[in-house]
This record gives sequence, structure tokens and C-alpha cells, in this order.
Amino acid sequence: MRIIPALVLLVLGVLVIATGAPVSAASANSLSRPTFDITTLSGKVASLIATAPLPLRVSSIIEREADGIPAAPDPTPTAGITPAHVLSSPLDGTSVVSPAVTVNQDIHAASQNEPAIAVDPNRPNRIVVGANDYVSRTWSCEIQGVPCSALGDGYSGTYFSNDGGATWCCVATDPDHLGTLIPGVTRLSGGQYDAGGDSALAFDSRGKVYFAGLGFDRTAPPNTVAVNRGTFAKHGALRWGPPTFIGQTTDPAILNDKEWIAADSNHGSPFQDRVYVTWTRFVFDPSTGAYIESPIAFASSKDGGATFSDPRLIVRDVIFDQGSRVVVGPDGTVFVFWEGSRAGDEFNSIWMVKSGNGGKKWSKPVAIAPVVDIIPPANTVFRVNSFPAADVAPDGTVFVAWSSEVRNTASRYTADPVCASWISGTASVYANCHSAAVWSKLTRGEDDEREDGDHRGTFTTPVPILPSVDASNRRVEGPYPVTQPDGSVLNAPAPRRVDTFWPAIASPRPDREDHDEEGRHSQDDRPSSRVYMSAYAADVVSPWQTCRRPDSPTSRGRINCLELGPFVNNARLDYFVRNVRNGVIMRVTTHPINSRYHFGGGFIGDYTGLAAGSDNRFHAVWTDTNNQQTVTWWYGDEFVPTVVHQQDIVVLSGRF
Repeated sequence: MRIIPALVLLVLGVLVIATGAPVSAASANSLSRPTFDITTLSGKVASLIATAPLPLRVSSIIEREADGIPAAPDPTPTAGITPAHVLSSPLDGTSVVSPAVTVNQDIHAASQNEPAIAVDPNRPNRIVVGANDYVSRTWSCEIQGVPCSALGDGYSGTYFSNDGGATWCCVATDPDHLGTLIPGVTRLSGGQYDAGGDSALAFDSRGKVYFAGLGFDRTAPPNTVAVNRGTFAKHGALRWGPPTFIGQTTDPAILNDKEWIAADSNHGSPFQDRVYVTWTRFVFDPSTGAYIESPIAFASSKDGGATFSDPRLIVRDVIFDQGSRVVVGPDGTVFVFWEGSRAGDEFNSIWMVKSGNGGKKWSKPVAIAPVVDIIPPANTVFRVNSFPAADVAPDGTVFVAWSSEVRNTASRYTADPVCASWISGTASVYANCHSAAVWSKLTRGEDDEREDGDHRGTFTTPVPILPSVDASNRRVEGPYPVTQPDGSVLNAPAPRRVDTFWPAIASPRPDREDHDEEGRHSQDDRPSSRVYMSAYAADVVSPWQTCRRPDSPTSRGRINCLELGPFVNNARLDYFVRNVRNGVIMRVTTHPINSRYHFGGGFIGDYTGLAAGSDNRFHAVWTDTNNQQTVTWWYGDEFVPTVVHQQDIVVLSGRF
């Protein structure tokens, strides 16, 4: 996304690339060129922040790990910390209510967030979920006298169900009992990296499941994309094999980030069971640490993930990118979507390339639609993005969805400067616009690739995924007006359009036995008759009391508030699923989600998940905070057992 006309960008482009500084008249005239220590995660994060107003961000798991939260001093407290105040709201739930099901199985208040989900194409009741998992922060064990929770970082957690999502396995309790944590990447799981996460999952046609994630160090350059293959035993247990590393590097000027994975599970495809991985390759100036570019990279495997092809870049001149998503069509065609721009573009766009020969040759990038990057939903503080989600229906129709700021009065999707915070200001965006999860599809039968590598098809004008939710105002809950500690009053906010964001897409695929006695689907039950899409909606607003003085260090202060602060208006979230074929919308959350719990309210992940089986059932997965559990260990600190809300992964399945 660019903030000024292309002509000015051409003049300032060299400066932006060289310094990583914001594009402005001041930066153009400035002689100072900041430098960044890109040997550390925090230095890379700072370099990308300096590209503002470009909306470039590393993955949320990397940004959280880069925040430098220190472990507790050694030795740790012997009596345990008794919190003065624990932030909570009587409007929130105490547990996730049926029919929604909590996926992660720990009971010690660990954080889990940013879920991905996949369904076995041959066994629709077999489901795997992956997530960022902070379970090691709750382990009460010691390693050479240091608490395990002080050594632990973000991990890649996985969980599986063999009964359609009704029950889930497993849980990790200590380094010797890892459950289904991904092995071989992080140090406490037998690997070489400080931390891992950023889950993506895919099944092949044989029922093998693949997990893609990141491995990285906090204060040193090594980083990688990692792929593990999982196998189910006859009795249904999931076992993960060792990782295969892709793009592994110790170069401080390179950061592999935000990967995604797909497998060609289509029987009869010329590339059946080939595995595809895409990711963002952030490149920095080795001398100054300034951001240079971030193209999308690609690699594939023909041997079940044992080895991968050499990484290659597939975006041509669209090199300021992030948030790729790779999917495979029923004929084996590979599609890659991402958010990005070329030098001189006024706005970012959602882009696509495709390959009809297993990734050997790629089409020219096609701009699907411009996007105005969203800002945090009104009355929230967590980080957001406008990355795309995508899927291909059994009939070959290509669907893509993303989030964009749109004007409240608009009758048609456009990139409106009024909704661009870097142009009109944040206050103007909140006053005139809202974030909308939208979708588009590639015109069926017209996406043939020409000899010059371009496309004949066109994408439809984007429309809201949740039109009735998008068109409504937030509902107000809670005891308004609220008397503040200083005696003033907080009133309910004025009516405001609902923000929707972080979409997901899933279209059921038939398996080889998914037909009637004559080999036909009924009109209503054929998988192509359903295309499910989902998104969060910030559809509730209520009071929330902040903390004026949290305990130190930061990790301890997220549980122990030493002095309560004023009330603020707080937007809470629901999760919705829609079948865009018939227009039916279903709210799948059983109680609104308060995003203020854990991580200071600044982080609940970067995406949500949706999968669909050959039985036409969808499985929606999201981060929820309605469960209460008891925390004892957290980031190396020992607490008197304290009841807190925490982030959990929650799933609900259905069919309509």
C-alpha cells in the first residue's frame, strides 16, 4: 500500500528502500538514515515498522516473541505471587458452551491462538487442528534448576479428532511428554530453534497430513520454514515425523515468514499427492538493516515432504508482499494468492498466480482487487491484517476472500482514500468506514492461460461475506453509564457499523465413495452445492476496566494488576459461517469473545480456520477467551493458583 501518487513514489522510492523510513516530505528531506540490528527479531520488526505507512508486518507469533519479555529472575518465588487485581468482566463467560468444543486439552491456562484446520478427504470424521501453543509456559518442571516455563517459547501445537470434532487429543505436560506438539523444530521439542508456530495444515489423498510452520531464534539470525508429515495409526493416534527444513538460513538479511501449505489430494490429478509450500521472504539491507523487499517464495515436494525443490520467487515485479495462500484445484492446477504491491502502486491489491504443470511455470500476477488495509476494529487494540484466504470448489470455481476498509455509505466495493488511515487519519476511518470481510470468484470457464502467461478470466466485484451482519450496527451490552474511578461517567458509544475481518473459505470435495448406488450425488448433497465462508464480527460493545499500573516485568503484569484504571468501551467478537451458495448465515460462537485477555489484548493471532469434509459438514475454528482456568506457572513466575481467562482454540461443526 502506498500513500502518495505514483510520480512522487518514483522520486522517493530509492530513499524508502535504502532507509526503511516512512514516505513523507520530511523523510525525503531528512539526511538521517536509521539503522537496525537485524540479527535479532526485534530489529527486523523495527525495520518493518519504519516502512510505515506500508502495512508490512511479520507474523504475529514472531512479533510476540520479538517483544523481549524477560523471564522471571532466578531463583523463582517460593511462595507464589498473589495478584492484587485480575482483570475480568462479569459479562464474559466462564466456559465455552456446547455445541462449540474446546480443542486444546491443557487445563493450566496456557494460551493457544491462530488456528489452522484440515479434514481427511477419505475420512470426513478425521480432523487435525494446529495453533500457536504456549503450553510450556504452564509446566511446573525444572531443567537444571530453571523452570520449564521460563525456558519455553511459542510452540507449534496440534490436536486431532476421529469423531467429527466432538472430542480432541492431546496435551503436552513436560519435555518428556510432548503429546502432539510438533517435534524437531524448537529446543524443548528436540530441535534447534527458540520458538515455532504460524500453523498451516493439509491432507493428501492417502490420508497423510502435513504441518507447515516456522522455526526461529529471538536474538540470533537463524530461521526456517519447516514441514512435518503426520501419520495416523490403525487405532487412530496421530504421530508426527521429523521436520524437513525449507529456506533454512543464518543470514541476518533474510527472514522466512508467514508460510502456507497445500497438498494435491485429487484422485486422477497428474500431480496427485504433490505438496506445495509458499511463504514471504523478507529481505533487508545487510549494512543498514532497512527493508528492501518481500516477495513470495514457493517450493514443492514429490516424495511426501521428505525433500523439497529449491525455493523460487513467483511474483515477478510484485515484490512488496505478505500473507500468501496456496490452494489446488480438482485438475491439479495450483493457485497462489497474496496481498502486495509493485513500486508505484497507490494501494495494495490481492494478487494471484497459477501453475498448470505442478509449479514449473507460473502465470503473470493478476491483481484481483485493490485493498485498503484494515485497522484494529473500533474499541479493540489487537493487531490485524488484510491477508487473503482461498479455495477451489469441486467444479473448478476459484474463490478468494480478504478484509478491507470500506466506506459506510458505499454501494459498491472500491479503494476509497477516505478509508485509508495513512491518508485521512485513523479518526476519519473510524468515523466514516468499517472493516469488511469480502469475497470474489474467478469467472467460471474463462480462466484459461494464454501463451503469454496472462489470464482471460475476470474476478467478480467483491461483496461482503456476511451482508446482514456487515449492514448492521453493534449491539450495546453492559451497565452503561459507568462511573469512573475519578467520578466521571463513561456512556455507551454512538451506533457504529459492525467490523468483520479474518475470513476463511472451505468447499467440500467428494471422495471416491461419495455417491449413490448409480454414482451420482443428489442435487442438494453434492459437495459443489456448498461453499462455506467465515469471519469474525466485532458486533458487541461493553465496558471494560483497564489496568493503570501492571506488575513488572510485562509477562507478570498480564496477570497481576497493581492498580485498576478507567473503564473503556470494548468491542467483543462473534464468529459466523455462511454458505454463499444458499445465503444462509450461522453464528457459531456461543458467547461473545473478549479480546482483552492474554497478551495485553494486543494479539489473538493473524487468522481463523475453516475446513469441510466430503460429508458436506463444515468445521469452523477460532480463538476464544470464554474459558476460565487456574494458572500457577507463567513465563517463569509462580503464582498462588489464580483463576484467569485464557485464549483457547474452539471448533464448531455443522451443515446447511
